[in-house]
Amino acid sequence: MLIAEHPWPAHTTRTVPWRSSVRLPLPDRRTTSISTSIPPFIAAATWIPDRDTEALLDRAARALTDLDTHHGADLVALGGALDRTEAVASSRIEQEPASLDDVARAVVGVRANTSAAAVVRAGDAIQRLVSSAGSGTITPTAVLDAHRALMRDDPVDGRYAGRYRDVQNWVGGGATPRLARHVPPPPELVPALMDDLFAFLHRDDLHPLAQAAIGHAQFESIHPFTDGNGRIGRALVGAVLRRRGLTRVLTLPIATALVAEQDRYFWHLERYRDGRVDGWVRDLAIAVGTVCDEATLTALLLAEASDGLDPTVRSVIGGDPVLTEERLADGLRAVGLHDDAAVDTVAEDLCRRGVLRAVTERRRNRAWVVVEMVDELAAFGDRVRAAVLQRANRVGW
Repeated sequence: MLIAEHPWPAHTTRTVPWRSSVRLPLPDRRTTSISTSIPPFIAAATWIPDRDTEALLDRAARALTDLDTHHGADLVALGGALDRTEAVASSRIEQEPASLDDVARAVVGVRANTSAAAVVRAGDAIQRLVSSAGSGTITPTAVLDAHRALMRDDPVDGRYAGRYRDVQNWVGGGATPRLARHVPPPPELVPALMDDLFAFLHRDDLHPLAQAAIGHAQFESIHPFTDGNGRIGRALVGAVLRRRGLTRVLTLPIATALVAEQDRYFWHLERYRDGRVDGWVRDLAIAVGTVCDEATLTALLLAEASDGLDPTVRSVIGGDPVLTEERLADGLRAVGLHDDAAVDTVAEDLCRRGVLRAVTERRRNRAWVVVEMVDELAAFGDRVRAAVLQRANRVGW
């Protein structure tokens, strides 16, 4: 059944001069102008869902609130396990795959997987932005600070960390925008468009999930940074949900669902530029509901696994799936074991018992992962992906 789209202002275009600063093939050298996509100002734009969509949004919102209320404190006590899962999934959308083992190595400075370092930075950026929204506002400063945390160590775009772009960018198409999938607005329009977006994000007359979906799509259209737009834009979804009170402590790993059907996700962002938002709003609501269902199961399984540990062991390893040598030493001191040799003894014992798995080979500044935690977080991602793909097959995406 076809569902009528509710009107939303479409993007316009503007042709601007273009000249590459590097030597390129002849067709690119002959390109002297490009067509940029100009997002509308949306601070006062109206979007009203139909009855079925509104019911869907309400169900997803209740699922999120229930998860946050009943399991949020437990999941947050797991040392940001879901935050790490969100960062891994969000970075995977940007073609920077890394496992939690890779992330654990990156936490202690092992550089074998450069993508893992990006995941660690992404987790920090996500948490910064979402936490700041708990004050009731989403500020330009908070977004720029999150971007700085994400990009400051990037070898290419680190110099642009924490500031809007002053150059033209594009999505896809290679070294020039000639064949790009999306050419965002010229840089001089970015500050005004971002001010308008912040005004939109502070409205209270839209359903929070619809506001998060539309705000994210608008952010991606503006593409205000030279790099890191996708990860900051997806963190913005969590920030809206925090500001509107749907969460108090949790950052829902929504990217886990988006990465399962990322072609459809990108398709929605393209349709948004044509003024079509309904499908994207509905899909985000369904993704939220799916992730909440599986996160509830994860919370219960992780709690069961934790209860099965000796209380002293549970206290020593803490709740983060990534255990560093420093954290292990701190945990041992907390239970009265001050001997440095205890770190080796306890780590070897827990590895032998299958509680920990070593992910580094060096003798100092080591890292382990808590086996049952990382296995369940991997299973969580698999369950979300299976649920998304099952629905895709059922409705014929």
